[in-house]
Amino acid sequence: MRALLARSSLRHLGGHPWLTALSLLGIAMGVAVVVSIDLASGSALRAFEQSTDVVAGKATHQIVGGTSGLPEGVYTALKLRSDAPAAAPVVQGFVQVEGGNQRTLTLLGLDPFSEAPFRDFSTGNAVGDVGALLTKPGAVVMGAKTAQALGVKAGDTLPVMVSGLRKELHVAALLSPAQEATERALESLVISDLSTAQEVLEQQGKLTRVDLSLPDGEAQAARLRAALPQGAELVQTSGRAGTVEQMTRAFRTNLTALSLLALVVGMFLIYNTMTFSVVQRRGMLGRLRAVGVTRGELFGLVLGEALVLGVVGTTAGLLLGILMASGLVGLITRTINDLYFVVNVRRLSLEPFTLIKGLGLGLGATVLAALVPAWEAARATPVTALRRSTEEDVSHRRAPQRALLGLGLLALSVGLLAWPTQALPPAYAGLFGVMMGTALLVPWVTEKLTLAAAWPLGALFGPLGRMAARGVTASLSRTAVALAALMVAVATTVGVGLMVSSFRGTVVSWLEAALQADVFVSPPSLVARRGDSAMVPGLAEKLRATPGVVASGSIRVVQVRVGEVETDLLAIDFAQGQERSYRFKEGSTEDIWRQVDASPDVLLVSEPFAFHRKVRAGDTLRVSTDKGPHDFRVGGVYFDYGSDVGTVLMPRATYDHWYADRSVTGLSLFAAPGLDVDELVSRVRDRAGGEQALNVRANKVLRQTSLEVFDRTFTITQVLRLLAIGVAFVGVLSALMSLQLERAREFAVLRATGLTPGQLWGMVSLQTGLLGLLAGLFSIPLGLALAYVLVHVINQRSFGWTLQLVVAPGVVVQAMVLALVAAALAGLYPAWRMARANPAMALREE
Repeated sequence: MRALLARSSLRHLGGHPWLTALSLLGIAMGVAVVVSIDLASGSALRAFEQSTDVVAGKATHQIVGGTSGLPEGVYTALKLRSDAPAAAPVVQGFVQVEGGNQRTLTLLGLDPFSEAPFRDFSTGNAVGDVGALLTKPGAVVMGAKTAQALGVKAGDTLPVMVSGLRKELHVAALLSPAQEATERALESLVISDLSTAQEVLEQQGKLTRVDLSLPDGEAQAARLRAALPQGAELVQTSGRAGTVEQMTRAFRTNLTALSLLALVVGMFLIYNTMTFSVVQRRGMLGRLRAVGVTRGELFGLVLGEALVLGVVGTTAGLLLGILMASGLVGLITRTINDLYFVVNVRRLSLEPFTLIKGLGLGLGATVLAALVPAWEAARATPVTALRRSTEEDVSHRRAPQRALLGLGLLALSVGLLAWPTQALPPAYAGLFGVMMGTALLVPWVTEKLTLAAAWPLGALFGPLGRMAARGVTASLSRTAVALAALMVAVATTVGVGLMVSSFRGTVVSWLEAALQADVFVSPPSLVARRGDSAMVPGLAEKLRATPGVVASGSIRVVQVRVGEVETDLLAIDFAQGQERSYRFKEGSTEDIWRQVDASPDVLLVSEPFAFHRKVRAGDTLRVSTDKGPHDFRVGGVYFDYGSDVGTVLMPRATYDHWYADRSVTGLSLFAAPGLDVDELVSRVRDRAGGEQALNVRANKVLRQTSLEVFDRTFTITQVLRLLAIGVAFVGVLSALMSLQLERAREFAVLRATGLTPGQLWGMVSLQTGLLGLLAGLFSIPLGLALAYVLVHVINQRSFGWTLQLVVAPGVVVQAMVLALVAAALAGLYPAWRMARANPAMALREE
């Protein structure tokens, strides 16, 4: 019996190729979106982690310095100790390849005689002269694949830019390591000796760190800490990975949650397909029950069909996800480079766990969506199963019950969203609960609205209008699912669109308040949101004296350790006579600035920093300085949208008190009254000459550039929106096709009683248009609710930002147009097919 039922299922699926194909496509797209996001973001982070691990080698601890680096004497003193551990000096920084490639590489300066206990880049088939590292100025070695990508070979010169300064590297040899991890790390790495790296990175006499191997653990570490000079610290190498994980956790969680929306929409499609399968064969299932097939066997029949679809669709989704990830990895890498740190991803990492997770999600979602149709098929008695109207009677009878269930789910979701916690899972559970609760309201609301719409449609289009409206209600079990799928997809575009536009509006207002100077000058930076490159000594003073400049300020951006986490520190020299544009979350602005200016022990923190570190005004923070770790009091929390991981801020006078660094990262220049800003930009560029490549930008240009970076960071979000719409469109097309094909006999009767093909086309098109209109109307309140949750709950818990929700009329109008167009396009084929169907053939079918 089971074999007969299995063959029956396969024949049924094969007999409806279009519906089966659409179902498979919906499952595949839902799985592909989740897998592609996971693979792409995972590949970017693994590329960074692998590179960091290979560069750090076998070091257990590192000695690091302050903002100016670590004096070479620290390493010399360490080697003279009687209990000196294995140690290796390191100079590390970034260089950007000149020309069309614009690739960023890590320059690693090493002492070959100290490297054996830590790193092994040796290879038996090096091409070129490795020994030139010690004899030729500017000599470097790099991976053979990197050289091939850059179009250079051993003996060539490689021009690079470092903080706006042009340097030349001489490629002495090419390496081809046997170990894959080392080979991958070399794809973004160039290696030199210490003196070359110091010269290229402008770090003469300084080290980035000293790598240590401390087999005795904390006992040996404690002795070394006691002997370190002021400004030097001993840290564990494992802390870096934790910092990276903390920086990107919220970013990756939000991408994953958005990708799951596509899978949720795909579940509506699976539910629709399996429900149609049950409804279409209701008579046959009733006869099977009458001849002795058990409820369990029917339940297994429907669930088995879903599992077959799930296996095929999920497998296709995994393959499609790998292809999509190859394209998305570039977008994600660019966003990470704009926001967090420099990372190069040259290949996609196919992690088995990600593929297994995608397989589990696809099969799990398919089986979950098929449970209700399978249960409906199994529990029906033979008598009711043989009556075609039974399903619709049940749908109408249960619509109020489902509406009440939806209201209960909405109430539960609101409770989860209002829960005072910073954890993201309850917020996302509440978000998905709002969507599902609203979807449960759709049948009851649709029934009431279509009944009310019958009269105006009849007045406008005659009997065809009333038939179209009543047709939606008569097939409520089918139309409600299609409406719910389209509503969720369109509402997602509304919610995400309003979130992005609100975020953008908040950032625009913040930039207008923050960017008060007329001209901004800074060296090029590798991370868009953090300009941490320094001007060459003396250039800032020279540019401040440009004719036409009446006031100027400066900023220095460095990384310091707050607690054990690296954090951006902004040291600001405020322009005399100009208003300080910072807004504070609480407290009097005048009192806060008075405290900060009066004491060298007070600093400010940004809102994201305060959120992530759980600090408030008046709390104490331990910050690494050139004079050793020092406890600073938090004077206030300021609004900032330039960094989602948070920053700390202090006046330049306070910075100069605690740090020996006198470099300047950027200048803000105010033009004299009546002087054209473009003229001042030209004067500054002329005065800078060719001493250092600089970005000299007017206020308007910098604001536009900042918004371009903002828009780039949301490109991946927009892609996910489009993918979710694509899945929904497939679902609506499948639902409408199944709906119209299911009504073939009804349409045949209408044709036989005199309805022309054109009238039938018009009625079907009017019905799909009504579905689109209803989906658009339903999606607007749900989209607004999603936008509120994304802005005031998800973003707040993810990044700590306070945003203002702005309802842009254009986004709402787009939602209505999108719903109408999607429904109209999805209804074209069913309308065409029904209009061309042979009434006699349709009436003869059982």
